[in-house]
Amino acid sequence: MALIVETGAGLSNSESYASVAYFLSYHAARGNISAAEMTTAEIEASLRKASDYMTQRYRNSWAGYRRFITQALDWPRIEIVIDTYHYLDYSIVPVEVQNACCELALKSFTANLLPDTTQTKISTTVGPISVTYDKNSRQGTRYKSIDSILQPYLSDCVTGVNTRLVRA
Repeated sequence: MALIVETGAGLSNSESYASVAYFLSYHAARGNISAAEMTTAEIEASLRKASDYMTQRYRNSWAGYRRFITQALDWPRIEIVIDTYHYLDYSIVPVEVQNACCELALKSFTANLLPDTTQTKISTTVGPISVTYDKNSRQGTRYKSIDSILQPYLSDCVTGVNTRLVRA
C-alpha cells in the first residue's frame, strides 16, 4: 500500500509527515548508511510507526491547534508563534517535524518506539558488577534528540522551557 504523506493540506487519510524520498535524502545527508539498506516497504512501515509515535507522544503537547477537525495527523497547525510578531504558515508541515519523523522512523526499524514497561529494577548484580537504578527514574524511553528538534513547536509544559513575556 502506497504511503500517504501529509502535505500541509490537512488530509483525512495521511499516514506520515515524511515521504520515502525525504527519508532517504535526510539520512544520506547525515551518512546513515543503514537507512539506504532498507527496502521501500520497510521505510514506509517505519515512517508510519514514527508518525504514530509522534501522535501518541505529542498530541496534547503541540503548540497551537489542528487546522482541520478531520485531518488524520496533528499537522498542519494554526496559531503557532515563531517569534513575538510572526506566525508559522498554517499550510505546511515544518521541516523539523519531518526531520523528527525520519529520525524516529530509523529508530523504529531496530527498536519498538513505545515498548511495554515493567517495574524498575532497584539493583542488579552480575559477578563483581552491581547496578542500582534510581527508583524515581522514568521507565519508558524518552528521545531527547527528538524533543530538541521539536521544541519550537511544543508547549512549554513538555520542554520545561520558560516563555519570554513581552508587553504589548
